[in-house]
Amino acid sequence: MKYNMLTPSGIKVSELSFGASSLGGVFHEVEKTETLKTVHAALDAGINYFDVSPAYGSTQAERYLGDALKGIPRDRYFLSTKVGKYTKPGVYGVDEFDFSRERILASIDESMARLGVNYIDIVYLHDFDYENQVYADKALSEGIRTLQELKSAGRIGFVGAGIYAMDLWKRVISEGEVEVLLVHNHYCLNDIRVVELLPLCEEREVGIVNGSPFGSGLLTGRGAPDWHPISAEQRLLFSKAARFCEDNGTDLAKVALQFSCQNRNLPTTLFSTSRRESLARCLEWYQEPCDYQIVAGVQRILEPVMNVQWDY
Repeated sequence: MKYNMLTPSGIKVSELSFGASSLGGVFHEVEKTETLKTVHAALDAGINYFDVSPAYGSTQAERYLGDALKGIPRDRYFLSTKVGKYTKPGVYGVDEFDFSRERILASIDESMARLGVNYIDIVYLHDFDYENQVYADKALSEGIRTLQELKSAGRIGFVGAGIYAMDLWKRVISEGEVEVLLVHNHYCLNDIRVVELLPLCEEREVGIVNGSPFGSGLLTGRGAPDWHPISAEQRLLFSKAARFCEDNGTDLAKVALQFSCQNRNLPTTLFSTSRRESLARCLEWYQEPCDYQIVAGVQRILEPVMNVQWDY
């Protein structure tokens, strides 16, 4: 495993990092004992950065990750969670948003209790681009100030933001006084728009965590979960890309991971799994060079959906 500085004055993170959304059952049902073993296997493989949110599985992901990290020395891993978005029990996508100081402070206490820690390395304001960005102003004012207050108090290390909308990202970097961005679905086989943010991030010394190398499931070969806003016609393109990879002796998910994690301008790529078998495959793929001829073939197939802005 290789390690890179997330920001010039920040933390040194593994090139592959562990997204705990799968532990919350976001993509499919999970078995708790297996999730704990998967987290331990990730640590043993040298992964040292774990990201989670209270919104993943209505706090299940935080609870499972906290159980997995019990007894692990705190200096073996960096940890991030999120505030502002809270998923009600039940159907995925039934969310509440609250970026008030009161809710954020309570949320941090709750997350720390679930995770079994008294310090969180990075806290992201979560999905404040949802519902036509109605929460953006409050997140970038009261939300940012509250995280800075927590940082001054020594409870968190870095102030971050995690959203999807590209137009809002440029505002966040320019105005938001954030130190780390969690950018998802913008450096994968079907979307490379994160490169638009790199010059401004370098100028302001803002770190980027590259999330969703599998395109929220689109690039797994199995296809995206039912909650994904993709149309039936567009899904067929990803099925065609998967068949193209099979015909060339490889796997769409393998090409997707290698493409996303081998860009040296991105310090770490965050992927999610709840199973040791899947983790082992990703670690094996990470060690192999990316075949850019296959990448070119896949991207020709996906050209009609390249850089499409999904309505999450």
